[in-house]
Amino acid sequence: MKPSYMLLSALALSMASSAVMADSASLANTTSLFNISPAISLPNVSPANSDLVNRGAYIARTADCMACHREDYSGGVAIETPIGNIYSTNITPSTRYGIGNYTETDFKKALKKGRAPAHQLYPAMPYPSYHGMADVDISALFAYFQTVPPVEEPPENTTKLPFPLNIRTLMLAWNVINVPSTENRAGLTQTQQRGEYLVNNLEHCGTCHTPRNLTQGLDKDKYLSGAPLGKWYAPNITPDNDSGIGRWSESDIVTYLRTGMLDKRSYAGGPMAEAVAHSTRYLSDSDLIAMAAYLKVVPIIKTDDYVIPVDTSRLPSPVSHSITYDLIEQKDYLAQAKTSTNAHSNNDQNSPKALYLAACGSCHGVDGYAQPDARYASIVGLSSIRRVKPDALINVIAYGAKGALNTAPKMPGFSKELSHAQIASITNYVRVTFGGLQSSDVSAADVKRILK
Repeated sequence: MKPSYMLLSALALSMASSAVMADSASLANTTSLFNISPAISLPNVSPANSDLVNRGAYIARTADCMACHREDYSGGVAIETPIGNIYSTNITPSTRYGIGNYTETDFKKALKKGRAPAHQLYPAMPYPSYHGMADVDISALFAYFQTVPPVEEPPENTTKLPFPLNIRTLMLAWNVINVPSTENRAGLTQTQQRGEYLVNNLEHCGTCHTPRNLTQGLDKDKYLSGAPLGKWYAPNITPDNDSGIGRWSESDIVTYLRTGMLDKRSYAGGPMAEAVAHSTRYLSDSDLIAMAAYLKVVPIIKTDDYVIPVDTSRLPSPVSHSITYDLIEQKDYLAQAKTSTNAHSNNDQNSPKALYLAACGSCHGVDGYAQPDARYASIVGLSSIRRVKPDALINVIAYGAKGALNTAPKMPGFSKELSHAQIASITNYVRVTFGGLQSSDVSAADVKRILK
């Protein structure tokens, strides 16, 4: 159960299989749309549980509940918003601190209407998207949460918004305008309908990838066209060739959702990495295929933050065939590069290459190809460094990033170690050297503006 509203959270996508769907109008309340055949075994599925409970465990993954409520559902995760942090709650079956006293009707109202038994929820819990959940899926999810080990303590932090935003009943008026956040389309194939259900409702991709209107609900005219996300930016994922993912094949989309990466194109970080780690990598192939099929037919929206086409002739080649997995070779080559760079720049530690080698080279490599076997990300050709707007790259340098898989090392942030001018220098070096751009003129003022 993930953020929505004037809050943003991770990016996500997913999809799946099964059941014949009647017309889209009957989707929300009749058919259970999924089968459980994920390519990666679900850690919360057990043969000791009933089929209903195991179905609910899968739905918890497709709804990405863990990204905001933690793997144990104890809550306490801060969701950054323009009006302050909203903290997720304990949703274990604890009767004192969680949802142990909820009936299934209570649970359904919380998911579809944002209404807890005692108060109105903030749309950080994405009920505007969950509003379209099928009743049978809600029943399975409720059954699953009855089996979760209760956490008998409250989250460390609770939501404390300033007046008048602390008056939760104001959400009733907001709901009239902004719920549901999407509508079902006519003319889709069964696979695309399944993908629509996953993208729009369970995975609530629009929560992060759609700009907000004046009331901070989703701007439906700009659905999935990209939006700011706290320290991140959720990119355009409509099928526009230049600013979106129109050049990605359906297979590319599936691969990205399964692994969090596409060679020389994209690497999931920040909220999207969380979505892959907690949710999409566990989905069945049929669900991922359905999501990909739907994303290829959503309305195309072109934005000004387009990706500059990659010039492969300008991209560096690996220093050797072995350096991407030979740690000693990589270490020795980095030392040589630092010595050579210092000699040519009269020991100017603020030269673009010297800054890159000092801050980034030990992980991403002198040549940018890193060590993929050790989960250090190759940055050669990534679309995030070829965008007209350098915001995403600057934020990663400043604040770091967590990889999509638990085994991936976390990239540290350098906002406290590097000045705005130094971050700008590294940004320009990376965009030209590893993005293949002819030039990049990011300034210290640009970095200051973006990080602000």
